[in-house]
Amino acid sequence: MSIFKKIGMKIMEIIRYVGKAITRIFGPTDDEYPPTGVQPFTGEPPEKKKRKRFSW
Repeated sequence: MSIFKKIGMKIMEIIRYVGKAITRIFGPTDDEYPPTGVQPFTGEPPEKKKRKRFSW
């Protein structure tokens, strides 16, 4: 195999590699997260604390 064919093959591999990345970035998402919606709060609210003011 000549050196030019090897260089051509490497260039094609690089183009294919970059092409797959671009397709994955700009393609439709394949996230399969469950729909959760709004979750009700069932805990106790925190106690309000007085802010300490610094006396300079």
